[in-house]
Amino acid sequence: MSGGEGTKKGPIMEPDGRVRQDPYSLPPGFTWDTLDPTSPSVLKEICLLLSLNFTEDDDNTLRRHFTPEYLKWVLAPPGWQTQWLCGVRLTNKKLVGFIAASPANLHIHDSERKVAQVNFLCVHRKLRQKRMSPVLIRELTRRVYQQGVYQAVYTAPVVLPTPLSTCRFWHRPLSLRKLTDVNYPGLRLNTKLQLKLNRLPELQKTAGLRTLTREDIPGALDLLHTHFLGSGLSPALSPQEAEHWLLPKENVLDSYVVEASHGTGLTDLVSFYTVSTQVLNHPLHRQLREARLLYCITTATDPVDLIEDTLRLAKAEVSLRHQGLGDGRDKLQPLRVGLYESHLGPQTIQRK
Repeated sequence: MSGGEGTKKGPIMEPDGRVRQDPYSLPPGFTWDTLDPTSPSVLKEICLLLSLNFTEDDDNTLRRHFTPEYLKWVLAPPGWQTQWLCGVRLTNKKLVGFIAASPANLHIHDSERKVAQVNFLCVHRKLRQKRMSPVLIRELTRRVYQQGVYQAVYTAPVVLPTPLSTCRFWHRPLSLRKLTDVNYPGLRLNTKLQLKLNRLPELQKTAGLRTLTREDIPGALDLLHTHFLGSGLSPALSPQEAEHWLLPKENVLDSYVVEASHGTGLTDLVSFYTVSTQVLNHPLHRQLREARLLYCITTATDPVDLIEDTLRLAKAEVSLRHQGLGDGRDKLQPLRVGLYESHLGPQTIQRK
């Protein structure tokens, strides 16, 4: 989107309506496939491909591990399109390439636009010299265009033309001894001092903090709408989308709200989702779990108290990570949250 001073706001290029009808060509021995995220067998294939080939830390000790429950939540929101989940298979049907997009509505300045939210570009590590990624991107673009959607957003660990925004990861260890055992990046102080500095209070500070229910969705939507007023770029969630992205799901998503004492509605909202990391070549530990802060909106509660209570609720996970975009940094600094300096950050939100 364009919108600098003296520049008309709107698409950089207007679509001309011409859309390629035939899929892009693949090398001999490879075929396109359209994947169904509601199929347990297909989800298992996607999980295996991503877990073995998507991300791994520089010293090959930690690797993202994807669960079927998490992938179904991410890949199949309301309005999801089967054709936007592109797979590449060998002649023996093995899945070796994958890219996905899901529909989303964004408030962009004073307008609302439907976009494709791109995720999980992955090619089997043995095939990365075959220039498969550009073909996957072009094929997904073609399929998105066929549905009349001409803008997309995605994140990348490098700056590509032209970024909309840049985010940094901030993290806070919760299970410090385990993190130290597996050499989790960013832990620089000695363990005894870290344990002292990261000790959480035993009692909850936020009065009335409770799990979000389906009946809370309208109030949560009102909080989100008010929170994003004045933002140049923000999600425009329908009630169905808010239910999908906020309603708690076991081992995937947790959401909590605070209700006004006089019963006039919700005053605060906090949510986090859980991702898993496989620990490689360790004699004791096999997996880490990480809680990622999704929303934190406060109108009546001290934000530090609310996030501190969230840390307590998430302490079964390995750490709480916040993707910093906006005013979250000031809320997190008193809680000894550190800047994450791994290969996963910074994240740049791009547009196509």
